[in-house]
Amino acid sequence: MTDSAGLLTGKSALITGASTGIGAAAARVFCREGASVTLVARRERELAELTAELSAAGHRAQYVVADVARREDADRAVAAAVAEFGRLDAAFNNAGTAVPPEPMHLMDDASFDAVMDVNVRGVWNFMRAELAAMLETGGGAIVNNSSTAGLVATVASSPYVASKHAVIGLTKAAAHEYGALGIRVNAVATGATRSEMMTGWMAQDHPAREQAMARRTVLSRMADTPEIAEAAAWLCSDRASYVAGATLAVDGGWLAH
Repeated sequence: MTDSAGLLTGKSALITGASTGIGAAAARVFCREGASVTLVARRERELAELTAELSAAGHRAQYVVADVARREDADRAVAAAVAEFGRLDAAFNNAGTAVPPEPMHLMDDASFDAVMDVNVRGVWNFMRAELAAMLETGGGAIVNNSSTAGLVATVASSPYVASKHAVIGLTKAAAHEYGALGIRVNAVATGATRSEMMTGWMAQDHPAREQAMARRTVLSRMADTPEIAEAAAWLCSDRASYVAGATLAVDGGWLAH
């Protein structure tokens, strides 16, 4: 049921944070583009339902329940992708978390640690395992999900801003180190998106907050999750063969102001 002209036909891909939001949208987009997918997240019920949906549509999909902050979980998830599909060609390190914004001097260590463990250590853990697997088969492509908050300060919390800057730093470092070895590493700087995380933040005063976010973009709207997934799929594909170490803003022109 895959399209022979798909961006990712014949590729094995791994997606973290795949149970909901951008990750779940990426699972559907990557499968539509011909990939076999290994879906990774902490919530098994959502993963099982999505995997069943994809399998019923004729796609090759499996899931692994894992915490991205745990190195052993990253190793296990990547090993499962290789065991099931023979190799790992592409990865979208999408898992992320946030805490409510508040003044930095009032924020406790637990909030800082929670964000850094998922957003930075999670990317670090999975990239190390993914890079090792890709080196075994001659190359691949990795995309890390950063944010506009990884390029400029936003209304997000200071740990979130710091963590997303760190993701871009890790992306550049890995691209520099592994590009000549056949592995391209890039990031997407995601703008305001109708994901579970953003919906939670906008729960209070939703219409006003969404309108404010939309006005800041040149397209006058927030993104839908598949729009972020499409960009990640392209960066993982051979059609982005000369893109390495880049941060692609998928933000509706938010940074153009």
